[in-house]
Amino acid sequence: MGGAVADATRSKSELMLENALLRQQLIVLERQVKRPQLSWQGRGIMVLLASKLRNWRGALFIVQPDTLLRWHRDLFRLVWRRKSKARPQGGRRPLPERVVQLIRRMARENPLWGAERIRGEMLKQNMSVAKSSIQKYTQDLRQVGPSGQSWATFLRNHASQIWACDFLQTYDALFHSIFVFVIIELEARRVVHINVTRQPTDAWVAQQLREATPFGEGPRFLIRDNDKKYGGKFQHVVDGAHIDSLKTPVKAPRANAYCERFLGSLRRECLDYMLILSEWHLRRIVTEYVTYFNEARPHQGGTTPGSVR
Repeated sequence: MGGAVADATRSKSELMLENALLRQQLIVLERQVKRPQLSWQGRGIMVLLASKLRNWRGALFIVQPDTLLRWHRDLFRLVWRRKSKARPQGGRRPLPERVVQLIRRMARENPLWGAERIRGEMLKQNMSVAKSSIQKYTQDLRQVGPSGQSWATFLRNHASQIWACDFLQTYDALFHSIFVFVIIELEARRVVHINVTRQPTDAWVAQQLREATPFGEGPRFLIRDNDKKYGGKFQHVVDGAHIDSLKTPVKAPRANAYCERFLGSLRRECLDYMLILSEWHLRRIVTEYVTYFNEARPHQGGTTPGSVR
């Protein structure tokens, strides 16, 4: 009696959908009695009818609601799998053969050019080609090993035009810090400037470079680290002397190996055997050691007689 009253309050379309769902299940039961087997077509019909019916759970008798929900997920995946397969593979039209040959020719004749450089050159010719496409057609032409000039090769080729600078921190008899600043020429391993201070400010470091490059005499490149002591005033002197400042990578002391080697020799051969009394005392010690280093001490780079400015 309660079910009839509830059905009286439902819309005609809802009752028709429920009847269709029940009829579909009866059709299945008529085919097999033991365990109903539904085709994908039958499952799709039941999923479609249940999606339009609010009380679809109460109208199910031959399968569980979770089974119907699983069918819905399987059908959803099946539809999208077929749509994905229908899409054209690759998503891009193949490049014309003349463009491919041009890309390969540019890569073959310019082994140091990467995909981005080749792309830029092609843009000059009003040919827009994706970087990934260039990499695809030049993959077999890539050289094994580094494609550009190494840091060691750069230093060897331009040693006569490169200076390097760095700081060495030491301590006096009262354990107060004193800093040694040094500028060294790479080709002859010659120390061109050295000084000491207790307060290595940006202005002080800028003045040291200014003294080391009088009348515009200086290198083309200056290697330094990323210390905050090299501030705006120091950079102003660098720009005024027309020097290119080369910053070494973080935690890469080998990038400034010449300065590191000299400072290590200064510490091992001299400062480790001295008791520093004052700033003046340290300046005298390092000046005498630099004179010995430049004029008498043998090292791999060879020495050129000279004095500290």
